[in-house]
Amino acid sequence: MSDQPERIPQHRHCLGCGKAFVGDGEFCGIECKGSAGADAKKKIRRLALIWLAIVGATVVIAAIYYTAQGS
Repeated sequence: MSDQPERIPQHRHCLGCGKAFVGDGEFCGIECKGSAGADAKKKIRRLALIWLAIVGATVVIAAIYYTAQGS
């Protein structure tokens, strides 16, 4: 054996599954591209619901506070 470490060929990692692949693009295949899109939509939907919950809670707290101040 030589003292040289084994060279790893130039590659990318799939954004969907994380596997190494040789080629162009961000995903290793059509399946990973489709599932990554669905995951992104779920994440956006979850963040929107959290945002709406925070805004709703703020409105309720403000209404309670201003109602109590008017009494």
